[in-house]
Amino acid sequence: MIKCQKPDDKTLGSPELAPLIDIIFMVVVFLLITANTPLLTLPIDVPSTDKEATLSVAAQTELTITITAEQPYWHIDKSAFSEWEDFKQALLINTQDKQKRLTIAADKTAPTEPLLKLLSLLDQHKITNAQIIMQQQSE
Repeated sequence: MIKCQKPDDKTLGSPELAPLIDIIFMVVVFLLITANTPLLTLPIDVPSTDKEATLSVAAQTELTITITAEQPYWHIDKSAFSEWEDFKQALLINTQDKQKRLTIAADKTAPTEPLLKLLSLLDQHKITNAQIIMQQQSE
């Protein structure tokens, strides 16, 4: 004989919500996919010839400033300066060309005062084309 279950009073009056939730989810996903989102672009100037690319690289020269742990603290490329005023004058003469990029390398054990003096000098003279080399700590 076939047995039928008696319907519970709880399920008799309530509609099944799972298919409704599935349909709502599909509609939301469809709307998100078809929405017109603005594309973010970054304009890039690409040189038309190799000659233009090599000229712009050659025009930028680099000036390396090194701060050591012992006197003389300041070095511009291979030249060492024991006095701040001498270093300051040499740096200002070398940075008159605004295309020159500065690279600052400080020794880990060097005192912070020479570096702070250098950074304040760069700030006073509005020299912004500078990079500070940081050493990554080994784990």
